[in-house]
Amino acid sequence: MNTNRITALFASGKKNLLNIYFTAGYPALYDTADIAQALAAAGADIIELGMPYSDPLADGTTIQQSSEQAIANGMTMELLFEQVEEIRRRTQVPLVWMGYLNPVMQYGEDRFLKRCAETGIDGLIIPDLPLHEYEASFKSKAEALGLVFSFLITPQTPESRIQDIARLSSGFVYMVSSASITGAKAGISESQVAYFERIAAMNLPQPRLIGFGISDKDSFQTACRYAQGAIIGSAFIKALGEGRGAAEVARGVVEGVL
Repeated sequence: MNTNRITALFASGKKNLLNIYFTAGYPALYDTADIAQALAAAGADIIELGMPYSDPLADGTTIQQSSEQAIANGMTMELLFEQVEEIRRRTQVPLVWMGYLNPVMQYGEDRFLKRCAETGIDGLIIPDLPLHEYEASFKSKAEALGLVFSFLITPQTPESRIQDIARLSSGFVYMVSSASITGAKAGISESQVAYFERIAAMNLPQPRLIGFGISDKDSFQTACRYAQGAIIGSAFIKALGEGRGAAEVARGVVEGVL
């Protein structure tokens, strides 16, 4: 089995990794592969594809609206798998699928994991997947298919659960920067830095990426001082919604933080 692209990226030791999230099927239904290709060309290290969902509990207004638009455009899970195949014909950048558990269960977990591996997905983030259910129903199947899972922690996550999440996250630990939804505010506060320092001092076995509220060079570089990299989502989606071309938006966002 080939080495997982996410695993290989972290093993390379590269610093200041940039993971950019966008909602598949937004702004237009068939924009997904063009946007992914533009991000890869601009220098994104990881691309996180959001599967539109009617009740995205962790997401703020910007991502919720993009999800609603993508659903209205006609995005489906099967179509996204087809678009992932198109992305893989254009680039080998690591791809993370971010979505919620209900659509996965409706699709069928075995079928879903198999299609992820077949089409070229490297990692999965399912925020509402309980750890015990992952261990019981997903872990061994994902490992057999070469897929990695990442789980989220917040400033309120107890240390014992952080250790469990670090043990079970085979991709990276997703550090939510604050106890809020995505896109809630810009800038990094002193309390957030204290949280970053506390987690860094735990010396967790898995690499970490920091997300939520990362929107500019200052917040990105601050996050990267305490983790292997950071995740930008809402800021990129806002830029996409302004009607400019994918290549221009990708270059602007990537150059604006690196």
